[in-house]
Amino acid sequence: MSKFQKVTNRLSTRSVKWDWRKKLFNSEEVLPMWVADMDFEVPEAVKNALIKRAEHGIFGYTLTDQKVNETIQNWLKSKHDWEIEKDWLTYSPGVVPTLHTIIEALTSEEDKVLIQTPVYPPFFQVVNKHNRTLVKNPLQIENGRYEIDFKDLEEKLASGVKAFILCNPHNPVGRVWQKDELQKMADLCMKHDVLIISDEIHSDLVYPGYKHIPIASLSKDIEANTITCMAPSKTFNLAGLQASYVITPDKKMREAVNEQFGLQGLNMLNTMGITAMEAAYEHGGQWLEELIQVIKSNKDRLMERLHSETETIKVIEPEGTYLVWLDCREMGLSHSDLKQWFVEGAKVGLNDGASFGEDGEGFMRINIACPPETLEEGINRIVNATNAR
Repeated sequence: MSKFQKVTNRLSTRSVKWDWRKKLFNSEEVLPMWVADMDFEVPEAVKNALIKRAEHGIFGYTLTDQKVNETIQNWLKSKHDWEIEKDWLTYSPGVVPTLHTIIEALTSEEDKVLIQTPVYPPFFQVVNKHNRTLVKNPLQIENGRYEIDFKDLEEKLASGVKAFILCNPHNPVGRVWQKDELQKMADLCMKHDVLIISDEIHSDLVYPGYKHIPIASLSKDIEANTITCMAPSKTFNLAGLQASYVITPDKKMREAVNEQFGLQGLNMLNTMGITAMEAAYEHGGQWLEELIQVIKSNKDRLMERLHSETETIKVIEPEGTYLVWLDCREMGLSHSDLKQWFVEGAKVGLNDGASFGEDGEGFMRINIACPPETLEEGINRIVNATNAR
């Protein structure tokens, strides 16, 4: 049996996805297919590295060193054709804490910060909780694919926006922004003196036929105006180990961000996070290739069955990530009724589309990073409940 076909029981492991079903959905019968972690075991090399480190028996304060920096450099160069300097790196327990830190360090209260909705819910919190002014550049669906409204984008950027939080690949709509799209966004930001904060945590999870391009890699000028947030957590299922990194080429901005990390006491990663990150980037390449084939197969299966066996649920085909955006507007339900129907009718726990912004009403997000057997069960529940309406 392939390691990606194995169904692992995650109950009683304090899993947010599985052990919080009663709390989140008021039912333990719900099949959880929501939060962005995978129901797959990590690469064997990562597991072995963690076991070896655990056997040492001492878990004192642990530093990242030049070897860890080089491991990240090598990954970015081989995977994304992006060469970075070691001193551009800062480490953080996660991309979300990093976004909060950057906003605190490089913007002021009431400054305008732009996001492209529907988008990852913490983007809203990062802006609102620090008393910044939220500006939205809503993405537009054209022939089942989301596109950027560049006219609206320029109008918004020209209104005095100080920072733009980009999501690439985009969560939840699954777009892997192409070079011309990235270039247009970057050029507009340069024209209007807008800082680019790029969340690229899903950068390694791109389907065949598409390529992730770090926006900072487009030119030296754009690089100097961009802060990039990355991590191995989505790629290798390491979210619980809390290890991410920030790439800030501009020295002045980097010093400001690092000072803010210090004010928050976020100066150091945990021992196991460092161990897992290094092992994953050094030895996880083959595992990742196999993973992408599995999630592609899952994506194709989801699309095939929902489009052929239901008339009211449309799959927005993702170009990257293992998160799939479902257009349920033709079901004719209010959004609150739609959420209730998935939990009580289909008994499947998905992410609420409205949590990604008002543009997400009528949509739901499903996580397909699971064994085919689990996916099939989820699809069966949705199809059977839809056809029984």
